[in-house]
Amino acid sequence: MDIAVAIRLMPNVGDELEVDPGGTDIDRELVEMVISEFDDQALEEAVLIKEATGATVTAVGLRAEGIEQALRVAYARGADRVVIVEAGELDPYDSRTAASAFAQALGQLAPDLVLIGVQTPYDVFGQAAPYLAVDLGWPQASVVVGVSLVDGTARVHQEYAGGRLAVLGLQLPAVVGVQSASSPPRYVSMSRLRQAMTQAKAETLEVTVAAPARAAKLISLARPEPQIGAKMLEGDAAQMAAEIVKVLREQGALVA
Repeated sequence: MDIAVAIRLMPNVGDELEVDPGGTDIDRELVEMVISEFDDQALEEAVLIKEATGATVTAVGLRAEGIEQALRVAYARGADRVVIVEAGELDPYDSRTAASAFAQALGQLAPDLVLIGVQTPYDVFGQAAPYLAVDLGWPQASVVVGVSLVDGTARVHQEYAGGRLAVLGLQLPAVVGVQSASSPPRYVSMSRLRQAMTQAKAETLEVTVAAPARAAKLISLARPEPQIGAKMLEGDAAQMAAEIVKVLREQGALVA
């Protein structure tokens, strides 16, 4: 049993973002790129399955600045194998083409189960997991908060609004979009990370993909315009309630 985990990158949450001179992307030279938060959850879930069943875990990432370090982190957290996919220059905002590149690589690797984060900052609608499943021709479920292997199927807990869960059985091989692992991602010590830097030998796979003829194109990227600061209300409850009603009427939010 081999579980593949798609590793994608995002800016480190603590870094200040700046728009590049072209106005269509962030300035990537000024930020550290790390494993995206939901892919981190998918990686942890894969390692938990490994610990429970003896499966192997393969971390797969598309060639980009920072992917080598991200895969070392994945290895330090429990991946047995790391693979870099050479797909040429890809638009980081084109999740459809990225999914096609992952699908070609995974077709060569032939895992039994693929885990991928439910979304990234570049994949805010969660398209990657369904796209990947379609390209592979495998069953798929997203917004999953737990995965286990039972009698040759992936039993997944899928979250719905209102705190409800559905339990689904997916025939393997399958693709699962993970929202959260069964337990929080584990801490990796610096000594373990240094060890991974010498032990993790990344393999490479070459694939050829082309962007769809009608792919969406990012026209511009800019910081949000600063708005007027908050207005602090003073007085007792009745006075503040009257002031709130007055402001709402002035803004056209109340018509009566």
